[in-house]
Amino acid sequence: MSSDRESRKAQFLKDAGLAGAQRTLLAGDASTRRYERLAAPDGTSLIFMDQPPAAESAVCPPDATDAERMALGYNAAARLAAGSVAAFVATAAWLRDHGLSAPRVIAHDIEAGLAVLEDLGDGLFATLIADGEPETPLYEAAVDVQLQLQECAPPDVLVAGEARWPLLSYDFLALKVATDTFLEWWPQFAGIAPFGAEATAEWDALWAPVFRRGEAGASVFTHRDYHAQNLLWLPQRSGAARVGLLDFQDALRAHPAWDLTHLLQDARRDIAPELEAAMLDRFLTARPVLDREAFVHDYRALAASNAARILGRVFARQALLGRRQYEAFMPRTWRYLERNLSDPSMTGLKAWFDRHVPAEARR
Repeated sequence: MSSDRESRKAQFLKDAGLAGAQRTLLAGDASTRRYERLAAPDGTSLIFMDQPPAAESAVCPPDATDAERMALGYNAAARLAAGSVAAFVATAAWLRDHGLSAPRVIAHDIEAGLAVLEDLGDGLFATLIADGEPETPLYEAAVDVQLQLQECAPPDVLVAGEARWPLLSYDFLALKVATDTFLEWWPQFAGIAPFGAEATAEWDALWAPVFRRGEAGASVFTHRDYHAQNLLWLPQRSGAARVGLLDFQDALRAHPAWDLTHLLQDARRDIAPELEAAMLDRFLTARPVLDREAFVHDYRALAASNAARILGRVFARQALLGRRQYEAFMPRTWRYLERNLSDPSMTGLKAWFDRHVPAEARR
């Protein structure tokens, strides 16, 4: 990291009254963000978020056409926030205003891409479960957060002071460009021939109804990366606030099934089919207005789309860039994808994968 960046961070912390805080780097992920834990002189523990603005491509202007979004790059096309501190600050405030446990923002500099946050602790769902905590109560609480979130009408713009962020829809283009990354990256990783024009045209035709349903159903606030490594257990709080929320800056208005696909088909840990079914039943029992059969159909289709995206852009791409640790998650994600493709409504896509991605290329 450049000395200029470090100087700006040091000045930001000084301006926030934290010049004397001890800084400890926390484990990172596939993003361009860095996190540190701050031990303030008064004993308070805080989180320091560093998102260099130049590290990401442009975000999506609210009124951009599809062609303009594609020209701007993947973040704009897929409607990702590119780590925007404005997105984080505004989204965190909206979540807290609706009774949920997003971190309080202690200080921020949107232009610099810096923020100091409340430290919600280390009780990640994934860590607690690995240490022996029963998983079902945690997943029930996570589903209940979804139920509470989806009772709130999502605004067009999220606002917190000078931080403003449009809450766009997870539309056809965003779904398509994300899913299509499988076509781009998987052949390179698996060592198979690139998909030809005929296979690509069939892929487009098979996925189009899924993306249309996803866009038509985009009606609720959606975290977008809702899984056990972004959820913290806060048992001293009550109700849905017992679940601490992280990494929500890419939030959109999306189909009610979207966050459930991330939660119940977690690429980083096994979710048994029985737990998945029980949690879907919990959600749908609390939402009797929903058509259960249609919802599960959409859930399976969107979960398949998400699995293809993860296999392509997240795992294969990262592995090809030298981050081989992501290969460990691939077999699990293939199992989820195959679970979804076994649904009777997905016979066309199952046949496409069976023809074009042989078993030995699914690893």
